Amino acid sequence: MPSSSSALPTLYIPHGGGPCFFMDWDYPTPNPWTGLATWLGGLAASIGRVPKAVLVISGHWEEDPIAVNVQERPALLYDYYGFPEHTYRLQYPAPGAPQLAREVIELLRAGGFEAREEGRRGLDHGVFVPFKLIYPQADVPIVQLSLQRGLDPAAHLRIGAALVPLRQRDVLIVGSGMSFHNLHIASIENARIPESERFDAWLAHAACAPAAERNAELVQWARAPAARFAHPREEHLMPLMVAAGAGGLDRGSQAFSGRIMGWQISGFRFGDLAAFSALR
Repeated sequence: MPSSSSALPTLYIPHGGGPCFFMDWDYPTPNPWTGLATWLGGLAASIGRVPKAVLVISGHWEEDPIAVNVQERPALLYDYYGFPEHTYRLQYPAPGAPQLAREVIELLRAGGFEAREEGRRGLDHGVFVPFKLIYPQADVPIVQLSLQRGLDPAAHLRIGAALVPLRQRDVLIVGSGMSFHNLHIASIENARIPESERFDAWLAHAACAPAAERNAELVQWARAPAARFAHPREEHLMPLMVAAGAGGLDRGSQAFSGRIMGWQISGFRFGDLAAFSALR
């Protein structure tokens, strides 16, 4: 599918760790989460227009068949543990978009995937935590789409490809995960973790390659340098596959780059809205 300047880009965003942006951390100065929070807070303005709705694929929801949240007023799912009590009272009352959710199901079925409606599960923290920064007024409708259990990268690229028509309907497609997700390896002093840099360099090259090469590289992500060090389990990488697949033929670019807790972390966009700039 040819790229179009009228289509919204697709995004892969790092969503942080738990409710990290809404806590008082006892970190050395500067707080390593500040750069990512600033970038997320500037995304809405960078896009240049308010989308009709957002479709979010989070690394915290896996189903088979694929599930789509169809609620008009989705609640929140506080799916993190051991954080201060106030973080379980965070609110994000964004409306749902049931009609869009059903269109997503139709597109997925047309693409050869089984898909079902989900009417009870709330938006998990991979959605509401970053979107409290992106659209703090909670005035843009949000639909959450699950990953497909099994975490096959080729399947998730095809899931994204099935969703390409939504970009022309003013729907912003966002994969929410972490490009490095080995939380047992961290540096409170934010010292370099060389393995994370090796994987990040490979990922940036792969994600920013021409579409055919990009998809071929991403399917083989587990062969990348330090791949299983970066992702002992790949659920936080699969939202990138969906965002890349939904990018169609559009070239990817590295929209965020930063070091957080020693991890080299990246975010990506696929599309022609050039206002996005890397934070380095």
